[in-house]
Amino acid sequence: MPYFAFIWNEEPDGNVEHIAEHGLTPEDVEEVLFNPVDRDVSRSSGLPIVFGFTPDRRYIMVVYEQIDAITIYPVAAYEVGE
Repeated sequence: MPYFAFIWNEEPDGNVEHIAEHGLTPEDVEEVLFNPVDRDVSRSSGLPIVFGFTPDRRYIMVVYEQIDAITIYPVAAYEVGE
């Protein structure tokens, strides 16, 4: 398993609030970032995307920004088909 440091912004309008709006937690997002089943690039932002399963087996996508070799800022996450 790779090592990543995640930046979680718990302030209003931060990434924690944004993913919570889609019924997800930081733990859900981290699971997919650690164990993706597919990768792509966002057509709208050009940022990388990973797809995978949360611990409760929901299939989600996570858009993120790679800050440096080990630091990731999750930008958005939601269930595929939402």
